[in-house]
Amino acid sequence: MRILQLCKKFPFPVRDGEALAITNLSRALQAFDCEVSMLAMNTVKHFAEPDDLPADHGGYRRIETAEVDNRVRPWPAFLNLFSKESYHLSRFWSPAFADRLRDMLEAGEYDYIQLETLYLTPYIPLIRAHSRARIALRAHNVEHEIWQRVAANTHSQPKRWYLRHLTEKLERYERKALQEVDLLIPITGRDLDNFRRMGYTGEAVVVPIGIDSDRYRPDDRSFQRELSASFIGSLDWIPNQEGLKWLLQEVWGPVVARHPEMVLHVAGRNPPAWVQDLAGPNVQVHGEVSDAVEFINRHSLMIVPLLAGSGMRVKILEGMALGKVVLTTSVGLEGIAATQREEALIADTPDQFAAAIEWCYGDRDRLRQIGRRARQLIRLQYDNLTTTRQLKKAYDRLLVGAS
Repeated sequence: MRILQLCKKFPFPVRDGEALAITNLSRALQAFDCEVSMLAMNTVKHFAEPDDLPADHGGYRRIETAEVDNRVRPWPAFLNLFSKESYHLSRFWSPAFADRLRDMLEAGEYDYIQLETLYLTPYIPLIRAHSRARIALRAHNVEHEIWQRVAANTHSQPKRWYLRHLTEKLERYERKALQEVDLLIPITGRDLDNFRRMGYTGEAVVVPIGIDSDRYRPDDRSFQRELSASFIGSLDWIPNQEGLKWLLQEVWGPVVARHPEMVLHVAGRNPPAWVQDLAGPNVQVHGEVSDAVEFINRHSLMIVPLLAGSGMRVKILEGMALGKVVLTTSVGLEGIAATQREEALIADTPDQFAAAIEWCYGDRDRLRQIGRRARQLIRLQYDNLTTTRQLKKAYDRLLVGAS
């Protein structure tokens, strides 16, 4: 089976959840005798030298990139107010990417074109014109839902109006684009229910994000040291920014008042200035770390204060695979079958977060047991080969049905 994977950013080096989700799925598909090629946008925001691939680059048959400048620009953003077009999507249309895609389609036959996120759907007409391949949309999120939640959590009235305006156009586009694909691949059952409510009636298969749990080696020594907490995530992503700001403004002060020795270690690329300004004895800002696994392993508690989002959080899967105690919101845990004080800690208000951290100061062995149960859950339900097997079956079924 020949698959062309289209990505809105170059996923190497693998430093964030989206990149991990893309490369892990490719590796697993190859384990099921699929030949996978990639065409990725190499954007200004996530620019990488495509020739500087790591030795373990996923075994792609072919990797191509096209440089795309999709930065948010004030004037085009303003003019978009008077357009029916979604500004979110328009930033990802690139003549250079379209030309490279056309060349790849004309040079080789593919069974499937796998679109990684909604932002690749503007290229569907081009694909239909130059290929007989079936088109699969791997929906990492219900995209407009993320922005609905961001808008709801925005206090500025003008900004909230603007975000809602953009979100309405994004939702209209998302509803329409769903009807253009041959197979929808949401990563949670909840997302599939939302897509069905949006009018999608076609073929679909839920494929959770999977990870290779054997690559994650837990370090139990973190439970023998003083309690410390980690936060790791891309700090140029708005939901991560707002969650961290909420944690520091609403939760962290009372926690430190009771436990002056408590430290939150913050890691992530492109931290805004206000994050750097909050650094102090109880908040250490590390910026982008070279080894996320080593960073997570140092701390027994991993905090994911996500207030907006959709789909699944790969960093939570990684933290659980490393046997850490993950403290997150109900939104953060969507798509992950963990339960309160069994495989994770769940809190949705400042008081609940503070109480959960206080609970962690109790018996250290119960923390270790939560971490062990979390790791077992990942091995049983979110192993990369286990989750991808369902996708391969769906791909096979569609090919047989069309023959």
